[in-house]
Amino acid sequence: MQTEEVNSYVEHAEELMDHAIDHLQKELVKVRTGKAAPTMLEGLMVAYYGTPTPINQVANISAADARTLVIQPWEKSTLAPIEKAIFEANLGVTPQNDGEVVRISIPPLTEERRKDLVKKAKALGEDAKVSVRNARRDAMEHIKKAVKDGFPEDAGKRKEQEVQTLTDKFSEKIDHLIEAREKIF
Repeated sequence: MQTEEVNSYVEHAEELMDHAIDHLQKELVKVRTGKAAPTMLEGLMVAYYGTPTPINQVANISAADARTLVIQPWEKSTLAPIEKAIFEANLGVTPQNDGEVVRISIPPLTEERRKDLVKKAKALGEDAKVSVRNARRDAMEHIKKAVKDGFPEDAGKRKEQEVQTLTDKFSEKIDHLIEAREKIF
């Protein structure tokens, strides 16, 4: 019974670490590179009849060209809430409402903006690493508790080493993701 329990702690830690990587990848997509990409607005919530609703559920988002996003709402009444949500999201862009669609012109990246984006990417990476370390800490605590409750000490040490190896692997993945994103900027 205890072996299964300890294995489940390790598996749970790995799931949490996987989740941290997935979250980091989703967040990095939102960090704008200078090209118009509909994914920039992913996760943006619009007040749709008073209810926060994802923007992709109230409008069609497309890239007209490399520097312009076009947001075509399904109801004209949502133009103003969409525009307001974009302003409030502080994306560094200014939406333009022409009464039919909302257009967003993506300005070219300046050196200062590039540095800010690199800093933001590194901060997101550090947040992901904190999540990975928290998963490691929780798993280690459970393993130590299992050893106190009679789980063999040498097996406990092996499981702790397994968790540490997972932690190192996921930290390395995070570093690679951040490095790859920095090259894009």
